[in-house]
Amino acid sequence: MTQPPTGEELKACCAAAYSSDIVALLLGESYHPGGTALTRRLADGLALTRGARVLDVASGRGTTALLLADAYGAEVDGVDYAPANTALAQGSAQAAGLADRARFTTGDAEHLPYPDGVFDAVVCECALCTFPGKTRAAAEFARVLGPGGRLGITDVTVDPTRLPPELTGLGAQIACIADARPLEEYAEVLAGAGLRTLRTERHDQAMLRMIDQIEARLNILRITAAARLTEAGVDLTAAPAVLEAARAAVGHEVLGYALLIAQKDPRGV
Repeated sequence: MTQPPTGEELKACCAAAYSSDIVALLLGESYHPGGTALTRRLADGLALTRGARVLDVASGRGTTALLLADAYGAEVDGVDYAPANTALAQGSAQAAGLADRARFTTGDAEHLPYPDGVFDAVVCECALCTFPGKTRAAAEFARVLGPGGRLGITDVTVDPTRLPPELTGLGAQIACIADARPLEEYAEVLAGAGLRTLRTERHDQAMLRMIDQIEARLNILRITAAARLTEAGVDLTAAPAVLEAARAAVGHEVLGYALLIAQKDPRGV
């Protein structure tokens, strides 16, 4: 019987998938529902000020980090599990003239390579749902935040008791679905690490827009780059059913997307 992947194997698999060119073609510049508009809403909720020290966990190709450095004047560190993403993000920072305010390194969200209490804010977009050790990652978020520091998350939410079979399994885990949790459970995980939730918002329509976008791009790539999709492990036969199952799950409030802002105790305890 095939054994389920270990936490390290799952992280490596996700990192490889999200650093591939095919994923970039399917998802566009921002690898999460809502794109940069939702990132700006998150940043506004964190009340970022110029010069604020921010950590972007699972920074991918650097889109969020570069936006925060450019539009908000933040000093941003990005950390990602995939070396390929780190290299791409560093190149983008250089090209944008932001290398002095946006720095990138390869590392694990469950073992962040930073000292205690050095950040004013931590952001993590569409990634906590993929971490095998969510409790450990939450503890790391809290550790690197200074007293009163804020955490901003946008993430996939699910009702796991009603998730259809098309949205389970390893492929769905990589697609940020199978191990996503209800919004209330994310808040509980953060509370266990000493991070008190200040605000939550539902953005399920952003999930629907991303499903529509993926479907449209997939239809184009099916004609123009079918071989590349197959080489990347995209099952062209199963994809329509998976997308339709995801769309229906959003409509039945089984699958969604949310924004959450939490804060570390100002007393540092």
